[in-house]
Amino acid sequence: MSAPAPARPAARIALLTAVIILTGATLRAPFLAVAPVATAVGSDLGVTAAVVGLLTSIPVLCFAVFSPAAVALIRRGGADFALTVTLIGAVAGCLIRAGGGIALALVGTAVMGMFLAVGNVVIPVIVGREYGAHRAHTMTGVYTSALNVGTMTVTLTTAPLAEGIGWRGAITVWAVFAIAALACWIPLRGLCASFVPRGGGRPASGVVPGSAWRHGPTLLLAAAFAGQAFAFYGVTAWLPTLLADDGFSGSAAGAIASIFQVAGVAGSLLLPIVTTRASLLAGVLCVGAGWLVVPLGFLFAPAAWFVWCAVGGLAQGAGITVVFIMITRLAPDEHTKAGRSGTVQGVGYAVAAVGPIALGALHDATHAWTLPLLVVLSSVLLFLVAGVLSARALRPATTG
Repeated sequence: MSAPAPARPAARIALLTAVIILTGATLRAPFLAVAPVATAVGSDLGVTAAVVGLLTSIPVLCFAVFSPAAVALIRRGGADFALTVTLIGAVAGCLIRAGGGIALALVGTAVMGMFLAVGNVVIPVIVGREYGAHRAHTMTGVYTSALNVGTMTVTLTTAPLAEGIGWRGAITVWAVFAIAALACWIPLRGLCASFVPRGGGRPASGVVPGSAWRHGPTLLLAAAFAGQAFAFYGVTAWLPTLLADDGFSGSAAGAIASIFQVAGVAGSLLLPIVTTRASLLAGVLCVGAGWLVVPLGFLFAPAAWFVWCAVGGLAQGAGITVVFIMITRLAPDEHTKAGRSGTVQGVGYAVAAVGPIALGALHDATHAWTLPLLVVLSSVLLFLVAGVLSARALRPATTG
């Protein structure tokens, strides 16, 4: 096991925790804020719903495409500098997106996605560096729960805000998460550490440089994250439609689907209890069992929708948490961990971006949900098998 982190003053711990929470909200809230005001955006900019949809799908593609660039930035500038760049870039993207017509909106969204891709990779590196093994589990749960809380916050409040300040102001206001994170981060690290690039160190002894694609646990974890992310984005995109096809009204279907997201917060916070008191393997098995009930439940007992949404929600929140916990244990040094984190997330988000498109195409082709649900089942099984193998490879402690 890695050595426990040295004791830190309470004020430092509080600031660091605030940074992790606010950054977690930043990594999802700003681009997902478009969804609640999509109709107003399309009407004002004179574009179709498909074009408006790009404002939420482009960042996910950026998460995959720009993960290698994120790794290079972390290695050359250091994790502290990379986080500062992430937060500043998120604010800049928000401002550009709301500053003009559809072209500027797309450019701003792409800018935002590029910098948020850096944040996705660097946060596990910082958590692994700043906390001992057991605390890293807990803080990873706090971080991933912040992703869900940020999503819920913008989903519930962006539309009401737009009624008072317009859609441009309503989607820009969520840059406040990044601004608040910077307000905590700069005093914590100091101006020099925050803004001056410093190399992220060299690989630890025995670790082969550039070996992420030849490192078995990294590839297994990339496959596990791909299964988790495909299922999450696919179910998130189409669950309301599935429920509507089962006879619920549009508003009721949306409300029921929100159970899936709300339960994710609890799943993120509960998973570290399992991994610290039992093991990573137990955490993966619990997540896999919870995820399986979603496709199986809707295939064979759709009337029990509340159970499938609630249990599946717990599983999706716990799923990304257990993956990120394992990322923090992939390497003994910041340099190597950044590369392996980038590989896992690059692969995972590339597969995730296909999820909503693939499930929608299968539904259109078959006019039923059986085949899409079987594909979700396959992705969950991929997570379960690869996750179990990853957990075994990372037990009892990571080696180079």
